[in-house]
Amino acid sequence: MKYLIVGLGNIGEEYTNTRHNIGFVILDALAKESKITFHSDRYASVSEFKYKGRTLILIKPSTYMNLSGKAVKYWMQKENIPIEQTLVIVDDVALPLGVLRLKGQGSDGGHNGLINIIESLQTIEFPRLRVGIGNNYAKGFQVDYVLGKWTRDEEKGLIQKIPVAVEVIKSFAAIGIERTMNFFNTK
Repeated sequence: MKYLIVGLGNIGEEYTNTRHNIGFVILDALAKESKITFHSDRYASVSEFKYKGRTLILIKPSTYMNLSGKAVKYWMQKENIPIEQTLVIVDDVALPLGVLRLKGQGSDGGHNGLINIIESLQTIEFPRLRVGIGNNYAKGFQVDYVLGKWTRDEEKGLIQKIPVAVEVIKSFAAIGIERTMNFFNTK
């Protein structure tokens, strides 16, 4: 069984350690733990590993956030992975910093990456791991906030949640979304 794990973010040094790139950070942590590296491929940096008899294909889209759907759709088709075995990791200003929520479907919540994925796949019914980045910004400054660098205090709070997000991903592949949601969404 194959699983596509998509970490959303933007490529380029100027976006490193920004709130919008939490998907990249989590996939980098998973890759480090699994002793694998990413290589450039079509529309994404890609890596893969086996976990409990399943193949996890990790992608960090190189299409920039607003065109993430192009990479997701391409890799789902290329690897013949069904939508229910595709997990998108996304930052979420509607959740407090560090809160993790696994969902089987949902709206775009105004997130440009999700908007484009929904348009590309023509459905809202795909699993996503929402990672809370908080909403500590003045009205009209959301773009500056999500593209801003983590503060030292935010980093401290987030660092302890990254290993939990890695466990959510592995659990999603090993035991499915329902059991994973029951276990992790209650914490």
